[in-house]
Amino acid sequence: MIDPFEDHCWQDIIPADVLQLYAHYKRPTFVGPRPALLAIDLYMMAYRGGANPVNEVAQTYPSSCGINAWRAIEPTKRLFAAARAAGIPIFYTTGETRPASRPGAIKATHRKTAPPLPDDFDIFPEFAPQPGDVVLTKQRASGFYGTPLSAHLTQLGVQSLIVIGESTSGCVRASTVDGYSAGYHMTMVEECCYDRSDISHKVNLFDLHHKYADVMKVDEVINSLASIKAAS
Repeated sequence: MIDPFEDHCWQDIIPADVLQLYAHYKRPTFVGPRPALLAIDLYMMAYRGGANPVNEVAQTYPSSCGINAWRAIEPTKRLFAAARAAGIPIFYTTGETRPASRPGAIKATHRKTAPPLPDDFDIFPEFAPQPGDVVLTKQRASGFYGTPLSAHLTQLGVQSLIVIGESTSGCVRASTVDGYSAGYHMTMVEECCYDRSDISHKVNLFDLHHKYADVMKVDEVINSLASIKAAS
């Protein structure tokens, strides 16, 4: 029988002896109090080339997450709908493009990238920000580094963050670790995070789940948000 704490996408790559090493991290998982939704880098560049294998679309669009990004669309739409129904704050991050900020001088990672297309850092239309949402631009991986995110969260009394987006091993991971370090309860939605590599996605979710965040299924998080709405 699968331990519910380990009943996640990494089951097929993490061997039993490694699971045993991490047994002392086992705990109840939950969406914390006074949550906000933090959507990391749901921009056009990640969806280039359509719902095709990543190794195919990467030939033309090396920053695309291909099919992995497209698989996450429907669960992410459901999560956004639940977050809006619950009335929790919603934050997006995207890349910095303003010329005065010298966007090419600092990079989030060492990955080589082609010159951006004009709409590369626009939020994917399926997740278009709505009035009241906050879109933050960043130059480093973390949504906290060099941005006013912490100030916004403090002003709103946010105590917990629900994290989604891409990539699991990069900007999502950096933002989650920084959020945990800043004292927020961090929840990651398994089906709403993605990466170019399935291995990187699964290993990083495993790491983050045991050390810094509660990785939960989208249905669990939606049910928690419904409870917040009912209690308000």
